[in-house]
Amino acid sequence: MRKMRVLIAGATGAIGRPLTRALAREGHEVLALARTEGSARTVRALGATPVRADALDRDGLLRALDGLSADAVVHQLTALKAPKLRLTADDPSNVLRTRGTAHLLNAAGVLGAEKFVTQSLVLGYGYRDHGDRPLTEDDPFGVRAGTVADHVVTGLVEAEERVFAADHVAGTALRYGVFHGPGTWFDPAPGSRPFPVPRGGGGTMAWVHVEDAAEATVAALERGRAGEAYNIVDDRPVTWGARAAAVRRRPLALPAPLLRLAVPYLGCLMLDTHLRASHAKATRELGWTPRHGG
Repeated sequence: MRKMRVLIAGATGAIGRPLTRALAREGHEVLALARTEGSARTVRALGATPVRADALDRDGLLRALDGLSADAVVHQLTALKAPKLRLTADDPSNVLRTRGTAHLLNAAGVLGAEKFVTQSLVLGYGYRDHGDRPLTEDDPFGVRAGTVADHVVTGLVEAEERVFAADHVAGTALRYGVFHGPGTWFDPAPGSRPFPVPRGGGGTMAWVHVEDAAEATVAALERGRAGEAYNIVDDRPVTWGARAAAVRRRPLALPAPLLRLAVPYLGCLMLDTHLRASHAKATRELGWTPRHGG
């Protein structure tokens, strides 16, 4: 595989950090957006070259990239540091999935990039009980349930559709499971705060470790097909309570009615949703398999 120059948006995030390191290990050159000098220092420490720009400032972004070139753009921007008490259509993560995606596609044009990989989530299949059958990429995506979680589904669908419709790049979407590992809600680091989970463990969910997610992203850059989505999940769907226990986090177990009242979105996510997914397509086409399922 030829070595690439890759622009990453979200290089200092939970996936962005291991992704930057993984690309460097494979011999690729990484440019990384950095809004602040602190972020720029982190980017340099990861072995990448910072580009001082904000993905939500289209004109500033394009000015910062003027004269630069890249082979690919990776969109890993989110705002998922803590569960939201209230979720609205203009939630920061949704803005990054909609307006941010549009601006980064513009950036790909300025850079002359041929590939574009965007972060998506298996939650786009819908916040409901999907039963025991693992979902594949052939299952309906963008299913809404008439709840507050529809805002997330709408953002994911719009991001994917924008990328697939772009005619100047080969666009690929990675439908990650819920993230665990360093930098996530389920960070195993000592001193991490307890995370609220439903009493009894809640619904079963598809997960992926951030290191596995990073390796899948490298594989998608190298072998992903235009217009295709890939489920990026591990082989161990478990409940929220089991996931917290696996990383030795002391869960803050809440009764279901209290969880729904305190954070309605978490009620949809942890109580209403039972979701398993298959990574067979990613294994077959990208040559990727998860290694950090525990």
